[in-house]
Amino acid sequence: MEVLLLGTGSADGWPNPWCRCASCTWARDTGTLRSTTAALVDRVLLIDCGPDAPRQADRAGVSLADVRCLLLTHAHPDHLAPAALLARSWSGAVAPLRVLGPASAIEACRHWVGPQDPVTLEVVEPGSTVHVDGYVVRALAAAHDVGRDDLTRDALVFDVTAPDGRRLLHATDTGPLAAATMSAVSGAAYDVVLLEETFGRKTDHGTGHLDLTTFPAQLAALRECGAVVAATDVVAVHLSHHNPPGGELARVLTSWGARVVDDLTVLSTGAVPSRSSWPRRQLVLGGARSGKSREAERRLRARVSVRYVATGGERPDDAEWRARVALHRARRPSTWTTVETPDVAGELATVGPDDAVLVDCVGLWLAGRLDAARTWGAEPGTPAYAESLAAVHRAVDDLVAAVAATRAHVVLVSNEVGAGVVPEHASGRLFRDLLGALNARLAAVCDDVDLVVAGRVVPL
Repeated sequence: MEVLLLGTGSADGWPNPWCRCASCTWARDTGTLRSTTAALVDRVLLIDCGPDAPRQADRAGVSLADVRCLLLTHAHPDHLAPAALLARSWSGAVAPLRVLGPASAIEACRHWVGPQDPVTLEVVEPGSTVHVDGYVVRALAAAHDVGRDDLTRDALVFDVTAPDGRRLLHATDTGPLAAATMSAVSGAAYDVVLLEETFGRKTDHGTGHLDLTTFPAQLAALRECGAVVAATDVVAVHLSHHNPPGGELARVLTSWGARVVDDLTVLSTGAVPSRSSWPRRQLVLGGARSGKSREAERRLRARVSVRYVATGGERPDDAEWRARVALHRARRPSTWTTVETPDVAGELATVGPDDAVLVDCVGLWLAGRLDAARTWGAEPGTPAYAESLAAVHRAVDDLVAAVAATRAHVVLVSNEVGAGVVPEHASGRLFRDLLGALNARLAAVCDDVDLVVAGRVVPL
């Protein structure tokens, strides 16, 4: 199966022609231009035909003359420009063309098909299976508002199986998929999944679309039911300027096992991109309120089950601390498990290669080790002080060894405290020095190290 992405953009494309936001400016300056989303499968099946699709095929050097079936997801104008059917008739085409889609999309096509045109219009509903020249096409319900009372019957996602057995899930436009659709794709082990990700960082859109919060949750659900497996090529489509500019979107998607590609990219099933760039042990550094914890949590959003190791402990008499803890807990998915313990090394020893662990944070863990060893109260230069520091160093050695040895996907959060003024008190200077040294040791055994500054991620 060969999938040519004629477009990967949203209804307004990317950049939006009327916009001067940072994302649109970057796209315009770099020539990273995305037209409305459409896909051509083996030059036989065309999934959606918005206003840009025919010209995009021309730019790819491909004629649409061999298309035998047009699959329409819904009637919105970025996915359906029915004048393309009139242009086909002007070409003198005599080969039959089947047009399949929900009722409103088929109705929008009727006035563009002449009585002698070799075009058949067929309404398909969720659950329908259609055979087209050796391809098996299943129509499944999308979660997308097309202005009708019965939304599940008027917007579709498509499950396409090619004659060679390769399989594609085309899922745009849609919000989180309904239970019936998830049941239908269970165990499918798709070769390619085109999953929409329209709204990026904008999470208050209230539409039947996905964003950088709901996309990883949907991807996690597809993995959990066996629709997405290790060999699946997951590509984000229907992208808008609400996504971050530059390489940031690619970086975010990579951490979830997905990717972003340019318009006119050809996806060849069986040639899955290398996963070697997916780090297994990650260290996320940052100052106070830099966004480091949110960044660490985001990296694991595509995992259903995550063990969240909280190292701060309980402080029942500290109202501010309780408020901070409550804020962190509210952000975690309900399927994650929180473990409050200082024994991070012990936790890492119990997990396997398929597990995911988030440790937040190393700075609080170190402060706890200093408390437990009674380092703060010992007089520097005394045997008691040396003994307490030795206990802390042993705990540090155990932690570093556990991170180096783990086979799980581990994300560690730590404070970067060495960039400010020299602390006034000896205890502050000790903590700064020990944490700086610990961060360096953890960085040496991690596959990926990043610094978060003002919410922006700087790869180290």
